[in-house]
Amino acid sequence: MAAKKKRTTHRTGTGKKVYAKRDTKGRFEDVQSYKRAHGSDVKRVSKAETTARKRAGKPKRALKK
Repeated sequence: MAAKKKRTTHRTGTGKKVYAKRDTKGRFEDVQSYKRAHGSDVKRVSKAETTARKRAGKPKRALKK
C-alpha cells in the first residue's frame, strides 16, 4: 500500500495560496488552488464521521437487569 502524499502550501507570484504534492523524486506532481482543494476537503465525509453516523442510527440495546 502506497503512503499518502502530503500537501504543502505555497504562495504564487500574485499571492494566492496553493497546495502542492511532490512525487518521490521531489518534482511537483499536482498543484491545486487552496480554495478548490479546501472546498473539496470540507465536502468529503471522513471514515470516522461515517461510522459515528451509523452508530447513532442504530437502536439502543435494552439494559439487562
